[in-house]
Amino acid sequence: MTLSSELLPTLAALPVLVPLLGAAATLIFGRRPRLQSLISLTALSSVLVISALLLYLADRDGTTAVQVGGWPTPIGITLVVDRLSAAMLLVSAFVLLVVSIYGAGQNISDGDDNQPTSIYRPTYLVLTAGVSQAFLAGDLFNLFVGFEVLLVASFVLLTVGATEERIRTGIAYVMVSMVSSLIFLIGIALTYGATGTLNLAQLALRLEAIPDGVRAACYAVLLVAFGIKAAVFPLSSWLPDSYPTAPAPVTAVFAGLLTKVGVYAIIRTHSLWFPDGAFDNILLVCGLATMLIGILGAIAQNDIRRLLSFTLVSHIGYMMFGIGLATTAGLTGAVFYVAHHILVQTALFLAVGLIERQAGSVSLRRIGGLATASPLLAVLFLIPALNLGGIPPFSGFIGKVALLEAGAANGGVLAWVLVGGSVVTSLLTLYAVARVWSKAFWRPRAEAPEGHLTAANLPTLVEDSTDVHYEDRTDPGRMPVLMTVATISLIVAGLALTVLAGPVLGIAERAADDLHDPSVYIESVLGPEPR
Repeated sequence: MTLSSELLPTLAALPVLVPLLGAAATLIFGRRPRLQSLISLTALSSVLVISALLLYLADRDGTTAVQVGGWPTPIGITLVVDRLSAAMLLVSAFVLLVVSIYGAGQNISDGDDNQPTSIYRPTYLVLTAGVSQAFLAGDLFNLFVGFEVLLVASFVLLTVGATEERIRTGIAYVMVSMVSSLIFLIGIALTYGATGTLNLAQLALRLEAIPDGVRAACYAVLLVAFGIKAAVFPLSSWLPDSYPTAPAPVTAVFAGLLTKVGVYAIIRTHSLWFPDGAFDNILLVCGLATMLIGILGAIAQNDIRRLLSFTLVSHIGYMMFGIGLATTAGLTGAVFYVAHHILVQTALFLAVGLIERQAGSVSLRRIGGLATASPLLAVLFLIPALNLGGIPPFSGFIGKVALLEAGAANGGVLAWVLVGGSVVTSLLTLYAVARVWSKAFWRPRAEAPEGHLTAANLPTLVEDSTDVHYEDRTDPGRMPVLMTVATISLIVAGLALTVLAGPVLGIAERAADDLHDPSVYIESVLGPEPR
């Protein structure tokens, strides 16, 4: 018996159980916010350590399936730990921990009076459990459960503070999520009716035995549900209106992680059920449209959060590009780009949170002169912005080159169109972030059309949108230490992907090899004689 086989049955469930236990503990101590923060950070740190160990074991020993409660497959709950799920767990655990530290710094700076921290911490941990559940799920129903847990938590986090704008956007987000969940349930029902199982590995075998039309219909319904969650065009219009209104830590987590859970579901199901290339062209076309429509929307924005929300949509297209190529090289690029984008996009949103505290706004019509006012803040924005734009030698450049090489190796007309679209999108991304830099950091504030206006108070979990003249602002901008340290940590992690690009691409390539050969996953779950 190997160390992996001894540890995994216990470790695999802990990324879900630990946050849930932490959420219960933080609810008990709801009147003691500092103790809540300590419990939350301890739970998230534990998940990070466990995720790192799971990735080490998965990369060393390969895919392992754990049957919860000892029930035989496919009767019970199956948790699957492979290189892809473990890597997603590790990156998400790191981001969730760092953003939690950022939020703790904001609470310490602003004080806990009139702040809804008693519900924020437990909900944040429930969100963590839902994300972990989605990555580990070995069957469609528990994937659905993971989605619903994180979505219910996200409803609360999105509307925390209960301002009119947050409630309005929260209602729209809830409606879109309910439609997505309903479509997901319909897909589950159709799939179970056609195959008699919901286990992902068993579905990979049974879907081959049903008519191609039924098989395609089942997956098409699920792909629509996953496409909404991943914000793939034309199912992405909800995102830019929903994310920018939430508090900075919430927006950062949403932007970094929630769409990637949908991307993960597309990668997992597509590689298992359609290794023959069906739906590849659809994914490539959607990827191209997502890139271009998203970045064109970003260029038109004056609010930095909305601008970054559109770039978030745009860069989902790069991931669809790699998935649609359905080659080892394409999937390698997609997996690497997912990790890169989670870190960089989250870092940018945290930097924007600091901009709002320093300048009193995130509107390009109001702010300016930030490079002089805070050189550190200028660096904290510039590095991830250049990384997002794909400037060498940053990880964004490495991920894009990996995808471009995979597209060129494919040699198809559509693949070459995606190569061209990727280059254009990258250039337009650079234009969008350069525009932010020029107006927010380089231009004097006095030259901004509304530079004389600012928010009366620093942004907190409870929004106060009262405007005053900039000279009359009683609460000067400042960057709390913990918030700054958290942002720097994410930026350093993004830079580490550049320094460690070889080993990280190696893990991504091994994960892609597993995805390209579904028999590895199937045998790990169902055994050497699958049924």
